[in-house]
Amino acid sequence: MSAELAVVYAALILQDDNVEITSDKLQTLVKAAGIDVEPIWFSLYAKALQGQNLGELLLNVGAPGAGPAVAAGGAAAGGAADAPAEEAKEEEKEESDDDMGFGLFD
Repeated sequence: MSAELAVVYAALILQDDNVEITSDKLQTLVKAAGIDVEPIWFSLYAKALQGQNLGELLLNVGAPGAGPAVAAGGAAAGGAADAPAEEAKEEEKEESDDDMGFGLFD
């Protein structure tokens, strides 16, 4: 098992038990599992997850529109969704070989 994966599992265990995720607690769990991990990983993960609700992060992975546009309302989300579609149409027109006067087999 990789060191990073061991720390992630330890963080999930702490979250499941509703215990605050700290570098000391992560280190204790990983050491109890008998896995050698460099000490830097514990502090990195503890700082990254500080103040975060790991349960919400896991439940919202890959959720469509799970960003600030959803909270802002439908008008902002609708305007943001139209812009990429317009750009894609413009790119298709620019990349067309028909406009250049030659094709693949000319």
